[in-house]
Amino acid sequence: MSGGGMESVSRPATDVSGGGPNGYQSRKKCGYFQMPLHYPRYTKADYETMPEWKLDRLLAEYGLPIIGDVEQKRKFAMGAFLWPN
Repeated sequence: MSGGGMESVSRPATDVSGGGPNGYQSRKKCGYFQMPLHYPRYTKADYETMPEWKLDRLLAEYGLPIIGDVEQKRKFAMGAFLWPN
């Protein structure tokens, strides 16, 4: 082959079904993301008092970044999940 052009590379399809409860193992291996079934139903007061471990779990469940201190995580979660009135 000569260089400089774009070449097509085919990869085998990745199976994202099965492998554990609700396909969890396969999704984890290939980086597959599935939106959780229910949207979080917390109030602003809930987020303001939520422990850091629970914020981490909630953000991870939705594939969102878990960075910063607990106050930054709270602010991010409120911005992502609370609807303006």
